[in-house]
Order: sequence, then C-alpha cells, then structure tokens
Amino acid sequence: MRPIKAAAFALLSALALTGGQPAWGQEVPGIRPAFVHLAPGVPGAYYEPATPGPKAGTAIFIMHSSADYLSFSGCTELAKRGYRVLCANNSTSKSGASNDGMLDQVLLEIKAGVAWLRKQPGIDHVVLLGHSGGGTIMSAYQMIAERSVKACQAEEKIWKCPDSLAGLPPADGLMLVDSNWGLAAMTLFSIDPAVRDEGSGMAIDPALDMYNPANGFVPTGSHYSATFIKTFLQAEEHRSNALLARAQSMLADIQAGKGPFADDAPFVVPGAILLGSNNKLFSQDISLLAHSQQAWPLLHAGGRITQTVVPTVRVPENIRSMTPSLMRGALKTTVRNYLNTYAIRTGRDFGYDVSGVHGVEWTSTYASPPGNVQGIGAPLLVMGMTGHWEYLAAEEIYRRAASADKSIAFVEGATHMYTPCTKCEPVPVAYGDTLKTTYDHIDGWLAKPGRFAPTAQ
Repeated sequence: MRPIKAAAFALLSALALTGGQPAWGQEVPGIRPAFVHLAPGVPGAYYEPATPGPKAGTAIFIMHSSADYLSFSGCTELAKRGYRVLCANNSTSKSGASNDGMLDQVLLEIKAGVAWLRKQPGIDHVVLLGHSGGGTIMSAYQMIAERSVKACQAEEKIWKCPDSLAGLPPADGLMLVDSNWGLAAMTLFSIDPAVRDEGSGMAIDPALDMYNPANGFVPTGSHYSATFIKTFLQAEEHRSNALLARAQSMLADIQAGKGPFADDAPFVVPGAILLGSNNKLFSQDISLLAHSQQAWPLLHAGGRITQTVVPTVRVPENIRSMTPSLMRGALKTTVRNYLNTYAIRTGRDFGYDVSGVHGVEWTSTYASPPGNVQGIGAPLLVMGMTGHWEYLAAEEIYRRAASADKSIAFVEGATHMYTPCTKCEPVPVAYGDTLKTTYDHIDGWLAKPGRFAPTAQ
C-alpha cells in the first residue's frame, strides 16, 4: 500500500462527483485514503478512519461487475461511520466499455481483494457489498468460497466454472444493497423480442414492439394490455432460449476445432444489452413490478420505519428504443462470455407481473444472486430502493436466501444510487436524505454485537 501523492489528489479532486460523493482522492475530513494495487488491471482505493475506533475492525469490500467504483458513495459514507473500506475496479472496468467481462476472471480479482484485506492490521472481519451488477459478482464469490467449485460445476449450471476458482477465501458477511436480479436475468429482461434478424437491429416486428403506440406505448407512461404483455414475454423467452442454443452450438464447434477462432468467437446480440436504458416493458409500464408480495420494513425520512407491502414510487422511463443502436442496444460479447455471464434458463411460465418475476431457473447460472444466496450461510443484508425498478429483486433474493442470519429493508424514495428520487416526490424533500437513511441502516446492521463470528487469522 502507498499513499496517493499530492499531485494525484489534485487531479482526482478535479474529477466530477459520483452520486453526490467526492471523487476518488478528494480529501474528506476524518478519512485517510490510499491507493492499492490488487492485481494486474485491478486498482483499489482504501479508506480508513483517521482515528480508528471499534468499528474499524470490520472492513467492507465494494466492487461492481464493470463500472468504476473507486469513488462509490459507500467508500466514504461507511468510512465516515468508522469502517475500513476497500473500493476496487476489476480489470473489465474500462472507460467506454459497454459490456461486462468474463465472470470467472472477476471472481479471481475479488479473491485478491479479500486476501489483501485479510492481511491488513486491525481487521477482524471482511464483509462484501454488492450494488446493482455488483450483487452478481459478490454473491457468486461468496457462494463458491463457502461451497467450493463443486457448486459452480454442478449439473444444472449452463457454464461449468474452472478449477482455478478453488480455494476462494470466504468473507464473513454479504450485503446486497439494491442488487438487481443478476447479470443473466437482466440480460433476459433486456432482450427485445421484436428483433426479426439476429444480424441486425433494424428489422423490427411491429406486433412485438413495445414502442409502437398500437401496442399501448405512451411516452409519458405506458399501460400495456395483459394480452400484449403475455405475448411479449413469451417471445422474449423464445428468443432467449434460441440464443442459448446458438451459443452452446457455437462453443461445441470451437471445442471441435470448427469455430472461426481456436479459443472463442464473437457473439453480438441486437437489442439485448443490460444497460438501464435498454431494460424492457417494466421500465415504461409502472404497473409491472409495482409492489412487494409481502410486508417488509420500509425506512422513511427521519428514522421512521413501517412494516408494509412495499410500493414503488418510480416514474416511467426509457421513451425510445435502443435496439437499432450497436453501442447502446446490442450486447457485444463472445460465446464463452455469453454462456458464463449472460445466459439463464427459463421455464414455460416465465414472466413478471405486478409483484415479481416468475419462471426463471435461478440456479442454472452463478451469474444470479437469487440462485447464489441459496448456497450462502454467512450473515446477509438485503436492501431495495423504491425509486427504481430493481428494488423488487431484494424480495426475491431474501426469500430464497439460506442464511440463518438474514435481514431485509427498503428505502422509501431512494434511487438506484441511494440518493433521493426528486422526480418521484409528491412534494419537495418528501423522502429526506435517503443516502443517509441507507448507510445508517447498513451501519446498524454491521455494528450489531456478535453478528460476525471470530475469524481465524
């Protein structure tokens, strides 16, 4: 570890703020940041309280599946609350990258981060935090670390993980804070069933086009008929299954020496990138994924907590199709990466409705938090932000989790980045400081006495 030099601080301080938080390297009172090199192409920023107290014995490790998280809000917010925090980028987190990288490689890079933290003086426990796509990599890591590579080489897995993932050191806890349903499921939800030609994003079937006014599209917020929703989702499932079969056939050709390259092959899927701007149907029609199935703790402004069926407060988004765009709409990957990171199986009853997702074979891939948590025993915190559609993944994850010590809560009016959703507010400042609400709840969960068992050094 080496301190960031003054020049680097000045340069990084000039960067734009991320989610209202200081840029990596910008000085924050009471926090000592330092740069660490975890592995080739894997930079990290280590945040320590200037005066470590009892909470500093718990270290939080934060990483996303592809985005730059060196200055994610949790880096400073948790350090300000007394914890040591390591925020890292994996080797796929490159500027301008539009797709995530090979999941197996990222898991080895998480291993490097966990191992590094275990060696630091004063650290007794390591807890993983997965936000959004980070929920996939952190839950996959912990599941394999606890259950060994046999868990990711099981018969039902589309992709069998390599033996190089043996011996991952497990963390002491896992936090999935507005994790989505996983890289594979989010790809499934993003597949445009209106695509007529897998070689083009320009040929669209108007009968399956969610942006066709004849199907119920209204830019200010659509309400699709039950018939169109069913037809759309059946076609989405059919295309997903066809893509899986094509990728598996192409891999067999590669392994038999009949592919276009010896090691892999390009795999470009029009209208399927899992960026938020490309998610389908439920982003426009807010009657879908509108509330939880059960009553859960809902955190309000000012510290009030109610137990209720949790409604979303989000507004309609995504008013134009990204399918014709190569950069914004197409999933640009390879055969192996598609099978490792983006493919998932579905049943005949696949779909989603007002309160959740059904018909997904969550354990068919380890790019799936709802599948991974079924094999995790460490203490688990799950949270959802009601100002965004991904909040309902929290309920699916929590209900399937095997951990004996598991907790769930939702934050009223928070965006996917935990900040107040101002466009969702019925009146100004209705939801208060949702960022503070989120991290105060995380702090309370982490600080509970006896939550984490003593760790052998």
